[in-house]
Amino acid sequence: MKLAVSIVLFHNGEELLEAIQSVLNSEIELKLYLIDNSKTDKLKKLANDSRISYTFNNKNLGYGTAHNMALQQSIKDNINYHIVMNPDISFKKGTLEKMVAYLEQNPDVGSLMPKIHYRDGSIQRLCRLLPTPFDLIGRRFLSKTEWASKQNKRYELHDFDYNTILNTPCLSGCFMFMRTDVLKEIGLFDERFFVYLEDYDLSRRINQHAKTLFFPEVSILHGYVQGSYKELNLLGLHIHSAIKYFNKWGWLVDRERNRLNQEVLETIQQSP
Repeated sequence: MKLAVSIVLFHNGEELLEAIQSVLNSEIELKLYLIDNSKTDKLKKLANDSRISYTFNNKNLGYGTAHNMALQQSIKDNINYHIVMNPDISFKKGTLEKMVAYLEQNPDVGSLMPKIHYRDGSIQRLCRLLPTPFDLIGRRFLSKTEWASKQNKRYELHDFDYNTILNTPCLSGCFMFMRTDVLKEIGLFDERFFVYLEDYDLSRRINQHAKTLFFPEVSILHGYVQGSYKELNLLGLHIHSAIKYFNKWGWLVDRERNRLNQEVLETIQQSP
């Protein structure tokens, strides 16, 4: 088996059916792991296909910890590739096949993120620089200021056209198509992050060993709720994770971040 997919559940609605069907429409032999952090197991009824494995945790273990349960099984089963995917993702038949084919032909690539659109068709700018504390503070609390707007355009790579392949160490965790051999080397999600920034941390660690590519030759749809902009408890979790992230990688002094971000910016400037 070449491919496994994991989706972490938490009291999800109808959007989950579309995500599951998108995965199962593939002609690739695969396994779909539904890891349920909900308080009840009523979503168990969705595991109505032999390719689906359902696990009920009976508590919210957190995003990365729950996905690690499936990732560990993929590594144990020697599955080549594993997709970490949000429950509000959908895509057309043939999408997974194209991504597998690209990874098969490019063994130096550790992870891929496709072009991601909102439901209205507009692009989601999910290729980013590695964040500084100023980037995250400006985006969340000072977004209406001219300084923060300028800072955010740089951070979100607004000069990038989203039509070319780009190697950047910071890619969204809503859809992470990863090579499991790389995960064996660098480890899985850091379980100190309950939710938020665990994807940036993992993408950065993969990038230290292999390319982490934005791959615009396929596209998917993403609901993109941005819960921490609407709920205070999620904002608190976001801040908590940001503190852990910068404690780990560096607040103001992070030479690797400076170097990698400069390389990304120069690549974009040199693009035709």
